[in-house]
Amino acid sequence: MEHFFLFMLMSFLLILLPGPDTGLATQNTILYGRKGGIQTVLGSAGGTLVHTVAAVLGLSALIVKSALLFSIFKYAGALYLIYLGIMSLLALRKAKQTPQAAGPNRHQGRSPLLQGMLTNVLNPKVAVFFLTFLPQFLAAGAKPVLPFLLMGLTYTIMTVIWMVFYVCLLHRIGAWLKRSSVQNVMQGVTGFALLGFGVKLALERRP
Repeated sequence: MEHFFLFMLMSFLLILLPGPDTGLATQNTILYGRKGGIQTVLGSAGGTLVHTVAAVLGLSALIVKSALLFSIFKYAGALYLIYLGIMSLLALRKAKQTPQAAGPNRHQGRSPLLQGMLTNVLNPKVAVFFLTFLPQFLAAGAKPVLPFLLMGLTYTIMTVIWMVFYVCLLHRIGAWLKRSSVQNVMQGVTGFALLGFGVKLALERRP
């Protein structure tokens, strides 16, 4: 493996870019607090590890090369993101109509951990990322198994560290976020953001 520190630098810059995982972590931190946000981050990390193993086993290459499989994952992921966005907006509308429902029971029965994992696993763009980004740091003629595992694990750990910091930062300003007006705005913004990510993913073309 070559240029490992360059890989870490490039990974960090990519991690900073907001995406569906960031939008979902933001929403669940607002709704559930720090615990829910961290659970979402861990779920997303689990999804990244799934993609890492898939890349090592060659499954990611199969998904990218197969138009049918790519479309199945793409539309499943898009529909799930759109579903999360719609549910967020519906919950916001219900909360405005019945403010007394805005307590802890309002979000019972939902799993931030599962949401984070599904959002990541069902996104074929992550598979494309692993197959196009990671090989750039392989030494010529090197077998990809161990380097892919190392890079995938490194990327996952870096993502978790950054996202946990982000979630804790949101939690630190929790007193401000707990204002109903701020919560409504943030939930509305993240709901529309998830919808936007879902539509964008649905329109994504196979590379």
